[in-house]
Amino acid sequence: MQNKKILVTPLNWGLGHATRCIPVIEALENHGFEPIIASDGVALELLKKEFPDKKILELPSYKIEYAKNGSFFKLKMFFQIPNMIKAVRSENRTVKKWIKEYGISGIISDNRMGVYSPKVPSAFMTHQLNVLTGNTTWFTTYIHQLFIKKHKQCWVPDVATSPNLTGKLGHPENCTLNIKYIGPLSRLNKKCLPKKYDLMIILSGPEPQRTLLEEKLQKELLDYEGEVIFIRGVIDGNQTVTEEDNITTYNYMGREELEQAFNESELVLCRSGYTTVMDLAKLGKKAFFIPTPGQYEQEYLAQKLKKSGLVPYALQDDFKISDLEEVSEYKGLKNMDTEEVTWKDLFGLFEGK
Repeated sequence: MQNKKILVTPLNWGLGHATRCIPVIEALENHGFEPIIASDGVALELLKKEFPDKKILELPSYKIEYAKNGSFFKLKMFFQIPNMIKAVRSENRTVKKWIKEYGISGIISDNRMGVYSPKVPSAFMTHQLNVLTGNTTWFTTYIHQLFIKKHKQCWVPDVATSPNLTGKLGHPENCTLNIKYIGPLSRLNKKCLPKKYDLMIILSGPEPQRTLLEEKLQKELLDYEGEVIFIRGVIDGNQTVTEEDNITTYNYMGREELEQAFNESELVLCRSGYTTVMDLAKLGKKAFFIPTPGQYEQEYLAQKLKKSGLVPYALQDDFKISDLEEVSEYKGLKNMDTEEVTWKDLFGLFEGK
């Protein structure tokens, strides 16, 4: 009997959506399904490297451009809504065609709005049931939940109880969605390795903010004396490595190298994207956050974790390398006490259970 084909489609918004889909893709394969992967841009390139033997398809790009000034983030996004609607419609037409062409039996959409079909069971994976956008949060949340309702289930990679990692992002009041809290997801594992680096910097997220932060940190590191590993988060055809004084720089790392680098590093400096938060919790690491300017979700997570006494943060324009001294006053993130994800139960969605 042929394995059922499940389409897995992470949003191309930095690398976080793609990396947190990796354990889902592996679990599908371990439970007798055949994953088909689809995305665009750097997310697609990353998954091609992680799964060279899988069928990989390209979805239409949302072609989102990000503001250089974080205070204009929402305004610039607003003017791009017509382009996004066009891309979502194109995406939906493409998925309908693929269901016939490849015999797809189910869908897991990680925040891709156009990836659904009434013809096959589907799950929408997100940590944002409340989409924070300042005074327009009510509207963005309403629209987001309209799309989620097109799916049979909504999978939230967090725990249902408190304490949890997402706070009000993933725990809305009076919500009618069919929510399943599946526990935090990470492709990485904790290992006891000797310390090699005092500081690990890992960049991700949309341009131009990724480059702006890279340039700022390169200047700040001139005053840092410890051993540094700097992972730029640029997915090129080939990996490049440079060493200069106390800094070793990689354009990107594969999963095994990244896992080793995390475990060999005392402190991590990074964005406060939710996938990174899940990785840090799994690894039990101390960190310092610089949220992406204008991204309310990252700013909220950074504020929540600082208030909880876990991780300090600074705004991008304000950050100084001396701020890292604050980390000693914080507890760091720890693995959540949660029941193991029962993939068999979750994947029952595709067996009609």
